[in-house]
Amino acid sequence: MIDLSICKHAFLQHQSNARTIRIINLPAHRGMITDRKGVPLAISIPVDAVWANPRLFTASAQQLHDLARLLHLPYSYLEGKINENSRRWFVYLKRHVTPGVTAKIKALHIPGLFYKREYRRYYPEGEISAHVVGFTNIDDKGQEGLELAYNSWLSGISGQMKVLKDRLGHIVAIMNTMHKPQQGNGLTLSIDERIQYLAYLELKKTVKKYHAASGSIVVLDVKTGEVLAMVNQPSYNPNDRPSKHDGRYRNRAITDTFEPGSTMKTFSIVSALESGKYRPNTKVDTNPGWFMVDGNTIKDEGVNHGILTVTGVLQKSSNIGIAKMTLSLPPENLWRVLHVLGFGERTAIGFPGEAAGVLEEHRIWRPFVLATLSFGYAMSATPLQLACAYAVIANDGAKLPVSFLKVDKAPQGDQVISTKVAKEMLKMLHTVVEAGGTGMQARVPGYTVAGKTGTAYIAGKHGYDKKRYIADFVGMAPVNNPRLVVAVVVRDPHGQHFGGLVAAPAFAHVMGGALRMLNVSPDNLKQTHVG
Repeated sequence: MIDLSICKHAFLQHQSNARTIRIINLPAHRGMITDRKGVPLAISIPVDAVWANPRLFTASAQQLHDLARLLHLPYSYLEGKINENSRRWFVYLKRHVTPGVTAKIKALHIPGLFYKREYRRYYPEGEISAHVVGFTNIDDKGQEGLELAYNSWLSGISGQMKVLKDRLGHIVAIMNTMHKPQQGNGLTLSIDERIQYLAYLELKKTVKKYHAASGSIVVLDVKTGEVLAMVNQPSYNPNDRPSKHDGRYRNRAITDTFEPGSTMKTFSIVSALESGKYRPNTKVDTNPGWFMVDGNTIKDEGVNHGILTVTGVLQKSSNIGIAKMTLSLPPENLWRVLHVLGFGERTAIGFPGEAAGVLEEHRIWRPFVLATLSFGYAMSATPLQLACAYAVIANDGAKLPVSFLKVDKAPQGDQVISTKVAKEMLKMLHTVVEAGGTGMQARVPGYTVAGKTGTAYIAGKHGYDKKRYIADFVGMAPVNNPRLVVAVVVRDPHGQHFGGLVAAPAFAHVMGGALRMLNVSPDNLKQTHVG
């Protein structure tokens, strides 16, 4: 007794501690993601990991059958997993098991079976906000979207606790907490879930109606630069993700680029107005409905608009008019406008996988390239970039940083376009949705609207495919004091393909609903219906 109690006490105590004292991790709770009004978009719910020590695991055939049924695993798979790892001390049987199922498993009283508390991410809004919020992996680490972008902010720091376990691995005493877990920080987004839901339903309906390949809608707050809604089709349910990767995980509004077509004519006219050579009422001759540049024909789809004012060029969306104006000016004029508006560069939004688009240096532009650039070809942009550029015009020429996080105080903008030109453009864009314009179906009852239609061929392996199109519309409202910009982009629609017929109606429904949700006062009560 003296030998064991005194002489070998330290040695035996050390051996005992090595077999019974363990350091266990205390999981940290990942921060919640909410919309601007506190509606949960991503929350962590407690679940359990069920694991076994194969050296201690002993279960009757009936117990193993019951365990397999509760874990939704084949009996043969579960039996094989235990047998194949018979010499190991640890093997996961299944993770993310709900506490209710865990309680039923514990009632089986199977020796060698253990449980570890962890957390699983749950997304209450499902596919509606999937592309913005993203998702986490089985270890609760961000993999896509804002879950990835703000992973370090959302993730907590696990704690540690020293415990005493018996020979079966059960905790019999808590010795002390070495480090308390630090819970993750919450994230309040700029998204308004009401507008997000509205935009999602409208886009889904439009894509289905025209059997389109995909589509995106972006809604921006002109005054703050906040993204109030961003939706894409096709989408997915982050709570039950499909195993195949067919592109539905991409936030197309940020990661996919396209040639915007006639929606870029707005900025070509901005360039012309800022040059001082043109005014909104300056005459432009588009006769005879076509003209040649570098041996290539530019035309207005078989229509001869004759002599138009600059405003008429925009209203009628004349390729000839816009090309002649642009070719009469130095190439750097248009490049400067597109560059300061953010084309060819990523925005400051910080979203994973964001594309910069393509805007080549003006030094390499030939006349025909410059002409096609003026009406939306020879460059590429994302739907978000397009929405941000129109927001500059809506904000009197001031460019604000775009944000996915709620903004408490509007940031100071950079004046990149003169206020005078921005106001002139706003009035000119208003004519596009009035009688005789290409965007009449974008009108919103009770509000004045300004915007531009766009239709562009999709480039294929052998050049432009004359049967596949991008249909888009970007606009703002109310005209007298713009509050919102909405961009609608539909890829490869069928049946109809013009932006004024495919994208403009979706714009009208989203813009009208969003303005009412935000209690923006109507400024055009005389208009009670869409013509």
